[in-house]
Amino acid sequence: MKQASFYTYAQAIALSMMASLVLVAGCKSGENTANVSQANRVGGANPKSQEHLDQQRQDAEEQTRPEVEKERQSAQEEADQALDRDAIAAINQTQNAIKAIAQNKKNDALAAIEAATGKIDILLARNAKEALIPVASEVEVIDAAPLDEKAIQGLEHSVSEAIKNKNYPTARLLLYSLESEIRTRTYNLPLATYPLALQDAARLLDQGKNDDASKVLETALNTLVAVDKVTPIPLVLARGAIAAAEEQRQKDKNAAQTLLATAKDQLHRCQELGYAANATEYSVLNDSIAQLNKELKGSGDTTSLFARLKDELSPLFNRQSPQERR
Repeated sequence: MKQASFYTYAQAIALSMMASLVLVAGCKSGENTANVSQANRVGGANPKSQEHLDQQRQDAEEQTRPEVEKERQSAQEEADQALDRDAIAAINQTQNAIKAIAQNKKNDALAAIEAATGKIDILLARNAKEALIPVASEVEVIDAAPLDEKAIQGLEHSVSEAIKNKNYPTARLLLYSLESEIRTRTYNLPLATYPLALQDAARLLDQGKNDDASKVLETALNTLVAVDKVTPIPLVLARGAIAAAEEQRQKDKNAAQTLLATAKDQLHRCQELGYAANATEYSVLNDSIAQLNKELKGSGDTTSLFARLKDELSPLFNRQSPQERR
């Protein structure tokens, strides 16, 4: 967000509009270790061999961790590019009008409202079919979910019990503990209602009802619509592991197989955390990873198999539909 004054205001709005969306602090990216599924803990296996395998997978997961920061930066750049400068100007002029009213400068307030209305008219002409126009954004990495599958299932059970007992505050807090995502939150100016607020404020000012006019404008600012879009961190790590495995397939097949195992673990964790849990892509991806592992044991060319695997992964990134929060 380039407009510093409005970005600060948007943060204040976030505190007042979304007090119920308190984010539970999670484990730091650098502290995560690989998630090893119980299916790989075969009875009778040599403990030292298992320990070595666990270490390999941990190293493989850490190798892909920088992908999270790259994805965060990409999400921030995309969100910033979507911001509308005319909408931002309308917000800033609305703030100017509120300040002018507080200083009992009626003419300055009306001029600011007129300027804001002019920007809104431009927006209406240019975005006739759009209901929401982005004016500010923020991107956060939230990694609060446990790595252990049993711990995830335990939280899931606790959430179910809390909902069953209508203990919704506890259920919400527990659900925050199941988040592992890069969240892009965009604040949007609602074109359906904002112009009417400006008109009402101008009318009230003409009637000498300064306090009422100020309240109308403040309400308009406080009704910006926040829209969240999330990208699951396990999905980002799985994609990174697959890319790293492709790079290693000719140099070190064992390393490539370990990276594919990491990708499979991360996909399983993504599903356990409820990110498009019923998507058919998960089973398709597991089958493709199994086939790739089989081919890596031989001397055949796996180029087409890796290309197919990456194509099959892409739709999962589009499964998380944006959620409006008012």
